[in-house]
Amino acid sequence: MSGNPSESSSARFAGDVDTDRTGSERAALVTDIQRAEGLSPRVTRAMLKVPRHAFVPDYQRHRAYEDSPLSIGHGQTISQPTVVAMMTEALDLRGDEVVLEIGTGSGYQAAVLSMLAKRVESIEIVEPLAEQAKQVLARLGYENVTVHVGDGYAGLPDLAPFDRIIITAAPPEIPPRLVEQLAVGGKMVLPVGPRFGVQDLIVLEKQQDGDIRRRNLGPVRFVPMVRGGGR
Repeated sequence: MSGNPSESSSARFAGDVDTDRTGSERAALVTDIQRAEGLSPRVTRAMLKVPRHAFVPDYQRHRAYEDSPLSIGHGQTISQPTVVAMMTEALDLRGDEVVLEIGTGSGYQAAVLSMLAKRVESIEIVEPLAEQAKQVLARLGYENVTVHVGDGYAGLPDLAPFDRIIITAAPPEIPPRLVEQLAVGGKMVLPVGPRFGVQDLIVLEKQQDGDIRRRNLGPVRFVPMVRGGGR
């Protein structure tokens, strides 16, 4: 697929280089997730290709292939790999979709999505995280991902509608402006619930008549989705 990274696409930093150890640790992690969750072959291949260790801070590199969320600074985390896999699977990507991601964070989820979709437009409200994610994604050659600094609650109306929308932080309620930006027949995956509490992982599908079909995938814990101005 056009825009996917290749080994010669850009220079690598030392922390980006895949070694026998990181490759085997990633393979073991993805195998465990695949057995537990029954991932599709496409999502499994994407998870195997994206080097999670390149998206975590240096002091967390030794934990990159644990199945757990990790701090990336600024009060934010890189999601647990199992949750990344579940949310990616729920989007049901075929390869020709334009995806809106709310909450770029480290850029890891966007990198996984980029292997499975035509284009990823990602919004991050924390500017230093956005800039860092841009640099890592560019270094690794993920050319079909664009990172925007902005308020995720507003989305990107000028680029809408989106075939898929994924939110990687938890709003207390489903943001109506993002539902408006979802294409007919499109799907949105997001956690919904209280700040720093247990939330529900929800899949929404917009029907031809505009009605929304809703499905609950179960309990999760995400950092809260922040509005512009930090509210």
